[in-house]
Amino acid sequence: MNAGFAGLLLFAVVMAATPGPNNVMVTASAARFGLRRTVPHIGGVGVGFAVMLLLVGLGLGAFFVAFPLLRRVLALASTAWMLWLAWAIARSTAPGEDSASAPSRPFTFLQAALFQWVNPKAWMVAVTVVATHAIAGPVWLSALVVALVFLCVTLPLVGTWAAAGHALGRYLTGPRFRIFNVAMAILLVASLLPLIPEFLV
Repeated sequence: MNAGFAGLLLFAVVMAATPGPNNVMVTASAARFGLRRTVPHIGGVGVGFAVMLLLVGLGLGAFFVAFPLLRRVLALASTAWMLWLAWAIARSTAPGEDSASAPSRPFTFLQAALFQWVNPKAWMVAVTVVATHAIAGPVWLSALVVALVFLCVTLPLVGTWAAAGHALGRYLTGPRFRIFNVAMAILLVASLLPLIPEFLV
């Protein structure tokens, strides 16, 4: 296997497997709504991020470098929205219990795909991988290879997080489900902290 491709594959596995907003959210979704209803969310994450990588690789990343103020506004807006999502997750109750703050349904495919554009970790990974793991050859081919590698890696690994959430959800009732949701909310916030400086410089 080509060393450059091996490095790209390893980077993709590490980034897709480690905790981040996407993995935390699909885990919480599968615990509340079940694995089957979370599948569109998983698909949206994989496809949405692959499209982002493709566009960044074709030059979108340079646009944000040229306009740092736009990058900062996006970072602040996305961080604020993620904090709101963490608050909503923390306040939601177990399935079947009435709660005005509980999500009524999981993310759709389109919502999960669009979410990537306000996900700080997705932006950090996209900019990093395009800058450091580009494949030799035409720019369009390199961008396409990077996007396809991440698509193939992201879907099963994010799906694994969802499966874990679904398994946990079977044993979480009442107060235990609330504790689980608070833990997911804390993880969501914690996943943002190391990434914020990347978007404020």
